[in-house]
Amino acid sequence: MSLVLAAVLVACSEGRAVRGGFVGTRGSQFIVNGRPFYFNGFNSYWLMYMASDPSTRVKVSDTFAQAAKYGMNVARTWAFSDGGYRALQTAPGSGFCGVRSEETWDLSNFEFGEQLGRFWREKQYVQWARERGQYLNNEDEFFTNSIVKGYYKNHIKAVLNRVNTITGVAYKDDPTIFAWELMNEPRCQSDLSGKPIQEWVAEMSAYLKSMDKNHLLEIGMEGFYGESMPEKKQNNPGYEVGTDLLPIIVFLMSTSPQFIFTLINGTVSGSNDEAQDAFVEKWIQAHIDDSKSILRKWECEVYGCARRRGPCGGALFWQVMAEGMENWSDGYEVVLEQSPTTVGVIDQQSRRISSLNQ
Repeated sequence: MSLVLAAVLVACSEGRAVRGGFVGTRGSQFIVNGRPFYFNGFNSYWLMYMASDPSTRVKVSDTFAQAAKYGMNVARTWAFSDGGYRALQTAPGSGFCGVRSEETWDLSNFEFGEQLGRFWREKQYVQWARERGQYLNNEDEFFTNSIVKGYYKNHIKAVLNRVNTITGVAYKDDPTIFAWELMNEPRCQSDLSGKPIQEWVAEMSAYLKSMDKNHLLEIGMEGFYGESMPEKKQNNPGYEVGTDLLPIIVFLMSTSPQFIFTLINGTVSGSNDEAQDAFVEKWIQAHIDDSKSILRKWECEVYGCARRRGPCGGALFWQVMAEGMENWSDGYEVVLEQSPTTVGVIDQQSRRISSLNQ
């Protein structure tokens, strides 16, 4: 099983002024129109891909209908598809030309967390730069090369300013979007200290917030421990990958007030149910402890642990898929129509979360 653990890093204790309907923050809480907003939701990275073909678009509407039936109110998905089949961006700067199932989304009671980049790689942007004469040693130069960064800024600009064809509202002005995520699980394997990523995040977040002051913003990192706290590396999943998160968070707290929260992903590690449960508990508790001793303003969204004014704000599990998508299986998917036991757990949690929004 795979969980997505999101952490909220509030820029100031007084909260953030937002226009009506947008998700904001107050202390360690999410708020909408001045009221607490806790959520139970899911990941479905494939929504835009399926919505781009009329023959498969029904999978999107069916998934939303099923999710809403069981009380889920936030979905995390992609706002990118770089190169290849059904590409959203066929060349750098080509704009937000893909088709989203906007009619379905407009009629669904959902907030969306949208990822702006990275299908677990930066290869496409680096390839585009090389085709235009840039000498790049490896994909990690995605974070440092000025040409590549310019390509990415063009993508951000295109997405933010794209106008919804159903509502006539630009995405940067659309309150149904919960937040923007700069990248899905950014990693720089040539420098695990996190410095290249923290500088990239500071630059990109400032650029994004210069155009969109309505939405929350987060990085998309997994939450790995590194040399800044070597004693906690034992809490990482059972593999040596990822970038040290804490130095990046501390840096952003002092330099980038536009930075609001960060996402922590955890792929469950363990050979049996007991080992997996132990790993999840340890992984979550380690980050909650960080919020108390280091960051002070960190909120962790963990499945089943939201409490009024507590440290948790909700959960997004990985992942929901529609029926007939067997070829997309990664072993962690939940097909709601085929998973009565899991659906029971989801429905119960949604009811508990909903009671906190009173």
